[in-house]
Amino acid sequence: MTGAELKKLRQHLGEAIGQPLSVADMAKLCGLPAADGADTIRKWEITGPTGPVAELLRILAMASDHYPILEMFNVFDRHDVPVKDRPARRQAFREQMRSDVRRRIG
Repeated sequence: MTGAELKKLRQHLGEAIGQPLSVADMAKLCGLPAADGADTIRKWEITGPTGPVAELLRILAMASDHYPILEMFNVFDRHDVPVKDRPARRQAFREQMRSDVRRRIG
């Protein structure tokens, strides 16, 4: 994930949960310490996050309709899920992800 992609993700997650996310909010989402977490996010918005944080952000991105549901989480396109039920289940999953984002930022 690049710095520009992280900035865009912050915007998209804010849209998804209905409130803008600050860099401090993003720091909370990433589990960074309150003391310097926002500064770390600002740095990453230039250089891009790496490692486990980048993977966490890819997972949290699924809260937004702008990002695909990752293959390992896609239980909706299985043969045992009726095709007519799939859109509603995808939407419910995204709502669950949005709730998780809201919970993480407090």
